[in-house]
Amino acid sequence: MVDERRYSIFDEKILRDELDALHANPVHIDSTWRFILAHKNAEAYDTPDLPLRVRTLFSTKFKTMTSYVHTQHDSLDGRTTKLLIKFQNGLSAEAVIIRHDSSAGKYAGGPRTGAARATLCVSSQVGCKMGCTFCATGTMGFKGNLSAGEIVEQLVHASQITSIRNVVFMGMGEPMNNYFAVVQAVKTMTGRCFQLSRKHITVSTVGIIPKIIALKADLPDVSLAISLHAPTQELRAEIVPAARSFPLSKLIAAVDAYLVGSKSTVFMEYVMLAAVNDGQEHAHQMGKLLNGRKVVVNLIPYNPTTVTMQFKASGSTEVLKFQKILKEVYGIRTTVRQEMGQDIDGACGQLHVSHLSNKPSRPNSTVLDIEDLGLIK
Repeated sequence: MVDERRYSIFDEKILRDELDALHANPVHIDSTWRFILAHKNAEAYDTPDLPLRVRTLFSTKFKTMTSYVHTQHDSLDGRTTKLLIKFQNGLSAEAVIIRHDSSAGKYAGGPRTGAARATLCVSSQVGCKMGCTFCATGTMGFKGNLSAGEIVEQLVHASQITSIRNVVFMGMGEPMNNYFAVVQAVKTMTGRCFQLSRKHITVSTVGIIPKIIALKADLPDVSLAISLHAPTQELRAEIVPAARSFPLSKLIAAVDAYLVGSKSTVFMEYVMLAAVNDGQEHAHQMGKLLNGRKVVVNLIPYNPTTVTMQFKASGSTEVLKFQKILKEVYGIRTTVRQEMGQDIDGACGQLHVSHLSNKPSRPNSTVLDIEDLGLIK
């Protein structure tokens, strides 16, 4: 059987290499991408003024889109859209659009064009092997890496729904475990065609130390988010298994190295788990751990999932006490993510693909609020 899978036209490095082999002008990359984005149903080889050899290359080795939106779930208030995207190898991942425009509600149930302050949360892998105990994606196991083109295609799909200003790598997977594809995808997103600002892109990690150091050199100005979730090595190792390989002391040292001479923001993500990591003693431990460091702590209300019932969300009183200690005692900038889009499962830790279906959304779920990440200027 002939394998009909081809490269994504948005796999920029492969595309450049193939054009170089033909001694073709790389200017055709930008002109082709712009043509595709302006003509939704066009093929890459339809781009005007392509040399025959380039047209033949595009038609034989590349696909305009190697993925499609299988299902789309919109929140009733119009602020959140979750996309289930299916790739040519049969695997699927989810991406989430969060609208920050105050008029987003008027788009509910209708076409979504013109919302100006949208953030896209993209997946870098199908599933994840990090196994964080509170995360639904982790229960899927690791299914495969996404190519740079498949990551960029999530932006293309989302851009057909609304204008995207910010991108966060906080969907399925550990971005640092698919490092080179993530770096290439960011370079494409911030290139001459898509023109996103690196200051409006955040890459998250559970703490893959060697790649944190590399990121500073490869993608200066991109923000870094650390999935911390505990103030001590012992507790962190219980809820974030990767902490056994990347101890907290070495992780903080890597953050310190990242901050030296950097203008990028480092966010510390902290999921609030009732009676696990939300006590006042934990807040003081966090304060001492991060004291004097230029970081932002994001306190994230735990989002219940249908695949793990081990944890409960901290109460608002506990969350606010935790925040108060960090801010007032230790002077650490701290935010609490607000809940929105409660009628779809699109929140931090909730992305999970067990099968392709149009199952009803589960009520009372919360949706990732990226505005607290400081990307909205």
